Amino acid sequence: MHLSVIAAFITYFTLILTAGLIFHKKQTTSADFIMGNRSLSFWLVALSAHASDMSAWLFMAFPMSIFVLGLSRVWIALGLLLGMYLNWQWVAPRLRSMTEEYHCYTLSSFFEKRFKDTSGLIRLISALVMVVFLTHYLSAGLIAIGNLFESLFGIDYFIGLSIAMLVMVIYTFVGGFTTVAWIDLFQALFLLVMILLVPLMAYSKIDGWSQIVEMAQKQGISLSLAPEANFNAFFTIFSLALGWGLGYFGMPHIITKFMGIKHVSEIYKSKWLGMSWQLVALAAATCVGLVAIAYFPNGLEKPEMIFVEMVKELFHPFIGGLILCAIIAANLSTMDSQILVCGSMMSEDLYVPLHQTPPSDRNILLFSKLSILLISSVALLLSFKRSSTVLDTVLYSWSGLGSAFGPLVLMSLYSPSANCYGAIGGIIVGTIVSMAWPTLNPILTDEQVLPMIPGFILSGLAIHLISRWTNRPSSLQTE
Repeated sequence: MHLSVIAAFITYFTLILTAGLIFHKKQTTSADFIMGNRSLSFWLVALSAHASDMSAWLFMAFPMSIFVLGLSRVWIALGLLLGMYLNWQWVAPRLRSMTEEYHCYTLSSFFEKRFKDTSGLIRLISALVMVVFLTHYLSAGLIAIGNLFESLFGIDYFIGLSIAMLVMVIYTFVGGFTTVAWIDLFQALFLLVMILLVPLMAYSKIDGWSQIVEMAQKQGISLSLAPEANFNAFFTIFSLALGWGLGYFGMPHIITKFMGIKHVSEIYKSKWLGMSWQLVALAAATCVGLVAIAYFPNGLEKPEMIFVEMVKELFHPFIGGLILCAIIAANLSTMDSQILVCGSMMSEDLYVPLHQTPPSDRNILLFSKLSILLISSVALLLSFKRSSTVLDTVLYSWSGLGSAFGPLVLMSLYSPSANCYGAIGGIIVGTIVSMAWPTLNPILTDEQVLPMIPGFILSGLAIHLISRWTNRPSSLQTE
């Protein structure tokens, strides 16, 4: 453990905590805390939304998949790019307009008002499912941070992730939506620079592309986008692209950022700024995995740590510590948005409906903050188990949220025939299929199909069929 590395991390944590305290003065109501009172600029929304997407997965899980399984895994990135583009194109403008019309600050309350559900069942079920999957998603970020602290400092895994959670909870607790957006903006720019810098430096230490090709051949790693021209290969490509890309339509911590933009007309600019950032970030992460094939010819015991090991070998401890803060930046920019969404739903969708007379704004704000503490504690306990990789944990949560809510978001915005019965059925079907699919997949087919594909399709089918059978359409308000 080097004092310079510790100094770098302390510097970084001090900066983001200071930002949290500065923006604390700007939120005084629950609307400010939950949605920034819909006042964010296009560039703030763009980079905040994309930073909320790219967790430690960008530095650890995705480069590892290229490093271990070959270049064909880049289809994950291509699927994500397509999915996020369609999210900006189809979801962002309508969701921003319709949630303002309905005076909604959470997806659950939007579903309730859009489908005219007077029972409160849609709001309750959707909020509970989102909170469960987002809490599990939070644990993935904590697992990555705990591994990082353990590798760098030799600090106990549990102590490391507890420190990270404490920092994130403090600035989210005191600053709310606006603080989270500004910190995500800073972290988006910071992590982009770092993930570009490291593979460039590592590439300068090897004998160029020829060495990567040579080492890949020795290790049996394919550098082709389609290793084999047969059905199985193309099916794998299809599964990777759709199994990740479809998830964007149902990610509450990402699409709620669309709801905070000041003017709907500026979403067009946000889209292109955000997509440019994502393209560069994913391309750089792919390069990390490719360069690592030659840089670590004997492999690594923990392949998820290739970025970390590169940094430790290439840079002075203080500079290396600052660069590795990019992994923390990626994690925190996802975790803070997730925990804020959870706190918002706990207050707006679970606490408020319990009262016949609406509670005061002060009490709603207080309950939102207390909920943040509760969800953080549960996620921390889940991460203590440390029983799976970052990739597996993220895939589980990503598939669950995308399957349960992706089709529902699209149909709530575009289908006049969808109703509350179909919406409830779609949430339940998507949740069950995504959770059961890892067990059912080997029984039903020899092909590996990611849970998102059957979950998304069957959830959408359930919404359509149940709405048709119950024959009670709800009105659809457009922009």
